[in-house]
Amino acid sequence: MTGIGVEMGAQAARSRALAVLRIRSRALAVALLPAAAAVVLLAGGSTGHLVGGFWDSARLVMSVLGIVVLLAAGAVALVIARARPAVSPTVAIAEESAPDLYRMVRDLADRLDVPAPSAIALTPDCDSWLEDRTHPAHGPPPQEGRGDEIAGARGPHRGDPAAPVLVIGSPFLWWMRVGELRAVLAPVVAGTGPSAHPDIAAARRFVRGLDAAVAVGSVPGRCPLTRVLCVGVARVARLLLRSCREHATQMERGVAAAAAERAQAVDYGLRIVAQEQVGLAYAGWDRLLTRVALPAWRMGRWPSRLDAGVVAALTELSRRDRLAEGFASRLGERPACDLLEEPGAIDEAASLLAARLFHGGPAETGPDWSPVDWQEYPEEVVDRKWRLDAARLHRVLDAQGIRRPAEPTPPESDAPTLSRVLAHLTTDPAPPVPDSPPAHDSPPAHDSASADPVPTEPDPVPTEPDPVPAPPDTTPDAEPATPGLESHLPGTDTGASTDTDTATPQESEAETLAAALTAELAREEAAAPHSRSAPDIAPWDDTALPLFPLQPPRSARELLTDHVTAMVCCAAIDTAGAAPGLDWLDGPSLLINGERAVDLAPRVLSLVEDGDPAPLRAWLVKSGIRPEKPVRLV
Repeated sequence: MTGIGVEMGAQAARSRALAVLRIRSRALAVALLPAAAAVVLLAGGSTGHLVGGFWDSARLVMSVLGIVVLLAAGAVALVIARARPAVSPTVAIAEESAPDLYRMVRDLADRLDVPAPSAIALTPDCDSWLEDRTHPAHGPPPQEGRGDEIAGARGPHRGDPAAPVLVIGSPFLWWMRVGELRAVLAPVVAGTGPSAHPDIAAARRFVRGLDAAVAVGSVPGRCPLTRVLCVGVARVARLLLRSCREHATQMERGVAAAAAERAQAVDYGLRIVAQEQVGLAYAGWDRLLTRVALPAWRMGRWPSRLDAGVVAALTELSRRDRLAEGFASRLGERPACDLLEEPGAIDEAASLLAARLFHGGPAETGPDWSPVDWQEYPEEVVDRKWRLDAARLHRVLDAQGIRRPAEPTPPESDAPTLSRVLAHLTTDPAPPVPDSPPAHDSPPAHDSASADPVPTEPDPVPTEPDPVPAPPDTTPDAEPATPGLESHLPGTDTGASTDTDTATPQESEAETLAAALTAELAREEAAAPHSRSAPDIAPWDDTALPLFPLQPPRSARELLTDHVTAMVCCAAIDTAGAAPGLDWLDGPSLLINGERAVDLAPRVLSLVEDGDPAPLRAWLVKSGIRPEKPVRLV
């Protein structure tokens, strides 16, 4: 039954490939039709059959039309043949650096009775596929010393030199065991069988050429005449691509069906178990990039062991979900990264490529773009990030003319303190506290008296209305800059603080401060150097980095919450002996007495959203944090 399924899938793919090739033949026939008509008319005139003024005019018109159409068709065909198809960004894995991995893939191809892939490459993503890199445009560059994946192998193991490249997701190598990786790669490697068919290979080359020709029309920096010609070629290629889209889709489905049927005979039971690990690896990889790697990338540092971090993140996830018992046995088996000779170097290369794809960093390290180890992450990334956010918060308060309320520490009245932020964001408690005389008796208290000076000082110091027009002036620039600074602090769930636009007078101060922070971030983003995507020679288009940005849009209120949280963390570190930490699932975290402060986020939200400092002040007293003490800023 498996053989019948394989044959049916292969036949369906071949029939669809022939349909694609027929569209190519029809386009060629349409291009040759005016020239053929001109040849017939010229032959008729030379033999004396088609004579007269009408036929002479027809011969002239058809000859000119045939030449023009042939020139246009030749230009289109030349662009389609010479256009460079898109190539996935990957890390080259030469056979010398992973002989065991190449041996495993070739043994798998022998068991499936298909040609072995010509080379192996890694991608910083949780996916695996075959990629055709036999286009003539991919031939010369690898031999110029750029280390292309095809140059990594001496040649395919089996007969066909046009075998595709096997691209493997790098998180799979570190999280999966050797048997699991073999089971996951079985249906992928099985796809080299249908790919070796001449009709399928020709149809794929034609479709990829059309796709590359469409992209030629959008390349900037051309002269007007060349731009017009490229746009015309792109329109013709788009028309052909639209005509064969359905056939190409069905062809790929047939190839996938044939490969899946062929792989049924290899490690079928283990493949079912391995598919669970694929989903788990994807979840851990996504969490690691968005919560852990992204804050470091924004600081100009890139974690150099992302794949090893996936293992730590998934181990922590399994422990929290009480799945450690089930994973303990599989972690005792040989990991797939042992198939590499130097897994550390390959992990570092994949981590740098991930930073470039998902954030837009340069291709090489430099003074403003340096690697960071996981042991250095808390001090080099977390602590520095919190202090930068706290410094920005106080800088915005200074720009708005906000002063700290009167306290019994006059020598440091302008020092950056947490009390200054608490007093500014605290709403007026006059309605709930009608008896004002007792409020003047409370200044001797230390931590609980900060709510009493609030109604006396902020009321006569309404300096916010002056700078209020400034933030809306620059708010339009804040929209693109908002994704540029996402904190991902422990437990800062953004869904709880989105769009609370009740527009009451008590919220005007928080909204004004949030808008000013957003405008300040916009100015910093605009002033930052845009040399992160250094133009270098690459087998893929790197002119629009990041290709896959991980920066979700964030509201101004969320940015304010992150900055206030950073200020609280700085105060905890400087006054209570807390320490910055790294949580593999939540990113930067605050450690108080060696334990994560998981209950900080709702108290900060209470201050930012409701103007109520009581929960946060109670937490500060409980944790031994003194908000009136100045903090160190970067």
